[in-house]
Amino acid sequence: MPFPSDATPDTEVFRLIDEELQRQVTGLQLIASENFTSPAVMKAVGSVLTNKYAEGYPGKRYYGGNMVVDEIEALAIQRVKALFGADHANVQPHSGANANMCAYQAIIEPGDTVLGLSLDHGGHLTHGSPVNASGKLYRFVAYKVTPGDERIDMDQVRDLALEHRPKLIVAGTTAYTRRIDPEPFKAIADEVGALFLFDAAHIAGLIAGGQHPNPVPYADIVTFTTHKTLRGPRGGCILAKAEHAAAVDKAVFPGWQGGPLEHVIAGKAVAFFEAAQPSFKQYAAQIVANAAALAEALVQEGFRLVSGGTDNHMMVVDLRPFDADLTGKEAQAVLDLAGITLNKNSIPDDPRSPFVTSGVRIGTPAVTTQGMGQAEMAQVAALIVRVLRERTDQAAIAAARAEVATLCARFPAYG
Repeated sequence: MPFPSDATPDTEVFRLIDEELQRQVTGLQLIASENFTSPAVMKAVGSVLTNKYAEGYPGKRYYGGNMVVDEIEALAIQRVKALFGADHANVQPHSGANANMCAYQAIIEPGDTVLGLSLDHGGHLTHGSPVNASGKLYRFVAYKVTPGDERIDMDQVRDLALEHRPKLIVAGTTAYTRRIDPEPFKAIADEVGALFLFDAAHIAGLIAGGQHPNPVPYADIVTFTTHKTLRGPRGGCILAKAEHAAAVDKAVFPGWQGGPLEHVIAGKAVAFFEAAQPSFKQYAAQIVANAAALAEALVQEGFRLVSGGTDNHMMVVDLRPFDADLTGKEAQAVLDLAGITLNKNSIPDDPRSPFVTSGVRIGTPAVTTQGMGQAEMAQVAALIVRVLRERTDQAAIAAARAEVATLCARFPAYG
């Protein structure tokens, strides 16, 4: 037996992994940024590729023995370029946040002005939050959703761009439920001489599946995560126009990262293959249909939806009309007890702190992967309502937990 032959099996960690598997498959996973990836993706991520160091790029590595991983990474690049119609792709970013920071380094300089969506109105930490490196390295100016319809106002974006003359305009969100058209952003960027970056982290799968417009023809750079709606492994990716290719690659390595995770890149390659199949379009359409059905069912129960509804895979739910005393923090905690996992989320101009919030964010990618449809979304909404209404009744919560497990058993994530 190979060394170390006397190793004691680590039962503790694998017991915990088994517990997490049971949590996932017996509960409703409604976090908008999560999904069930395929067994093929997990097989690639758990492969011997984790043993290989491969600093650099295919054909230009700093270590020997990279003949095979060169082919795998090249395959991932080829597949994602074809999937989105991109000139260039870098599949090495470890996360969407890394992808964004690498993109910034590639095309702007520290201190440059950037226009991005405010975090408390649905933007991302890397879109200029003062506690994030993006907000420390660059001068971000925030646009927000309007007080009335809670949607991005392109006239406001244009006015801010004309006033501040940013070097870069960032589109894309982390808690925004409406379709984002890249063409008006591109027009504004051209008008003020700015570059244009589209962060497609949440909606990459909806773009690949034909449910949302593809920003690649318009943006200088598109970043995204490979999990969420795309159903791949946790990681990031950068697509770029040909003129930015060299700068992007240098920003990723050696700029922000060292050795790439070739086992994860293999998982990305598998996910890009899966997303190119005809059935993926049906899947993306079902995600959107399920979100619309769940949103409508919640409205009927007295909740208010930020922006009045959803065009994508998520909804941001204002809890106050349902129960003025209920916070997002409490809702998240009690729903967890019932096997319903979602996250507290600020609503625009939320009077409560980001650690408490007046809302929750709910997404449909994972339950759609399980095979649930609109009929099940009505059942999910009813379970959420019951638990929140009877949140101090432990017997009621336990009964709901049993119903959740029964529903999930009908739609096994992993057979």
